[in-house]
Parts: sequence; structure tokens; C-alpha cells
Amino acid sequence: MGLTLALALVLAPLFFGLGIVLPLMRFETLYFFDQSPSLLGVIATLWTGDDPVLALVVGLVSVVFPVVKLVAIAAEALGLSRKPGLAVRLLPHLSRWSLMDVVLVALVIVAAKTGGLAEAFSQPGLWFYAGSALTAAIAHGLAGRSGTAPGA
Repeated sequence: MGLTLALALVLAPLFFGLGIVLPLMRFETLYFFDQSPSLLGVIATLWTGDDPVLALVVGLVSVVFPVVKLVAIAAEALGLSRKPGLAVRLLPHLSRWSLMDVVLVALVIVAAKTGGLAEAFSQPGLWFYAGSALTAAIAHGLAGRSGTAPGA
């Protein structure tokens, strides 16, 4: 296994973990109120509010799909995917959704700024989440190209 692939396999889950617990954005309204929600905080707020279905959708697409994708990439890189399991078969489909959340957060920031409702600023969680998606894509590309398996 190459050094770049090994580094990507370590950094992608690390960045993902930081991306879901650190604040994604900061909203300032009327210079008095300041909110900096994390992705898990947003899901929890939706769940405890009147939007449990939206919380499930955001949770699936933002947390569950990326975790399954990271596990499938690791299985592929370690050569455990010779007998394709569900995670490995789902990998191409999950890859299509990689940066969807980053785009949605960016759209919320643009909407807040152009609507005059609040000032919105990106926070480290957004960058770590995006970094996780990009690092996972690099790992997937390297794992698929190398086709390495222990002992192969």
C-alpha cells in the first residue's frame, strides 16, 4: 500500500469526525445573536424540533452514507473487496453524494448573505467535512488503481 493511500485512509475519517462535530458556519444576526451549529447539532435540532423526517434524511446523507463510503474504501484498499459485499457495491453510488452537504451549506450561507437576514461565515467544520470528501475521493482513486491486496 502506498504512503499516499495510507495517509488518505487515515486523514479521511479524521477530517470527517472533525467535520461533523466542529461548527460548520457562524450566523450573526443584528450584531447581538451569534450561532455556530455543527452538523450533529443541526441534526439534533431538526430531530427535537418538528422535522424528524428531515433530520433522518440529513443524517443519512451527511453521516451514514459517508461512514459506509469510508468503510468501503478501506475494504477496497486493504484487498477485502475481492468478494464484493454490500458496502463495496454501494461505493460508486455513494460517491455521487460526496460533496452534496458542502454545496448545501454553501447555498445556505449565500442565501443568508443575500437575504439580509444574517451575516454568515464558514467555519472549520465545513472545511474539514469538505477535506474528508476530497481525501476519500483520492483514497478511492488510489485504491481502485492499485488493486492492492495483502499478499498480491
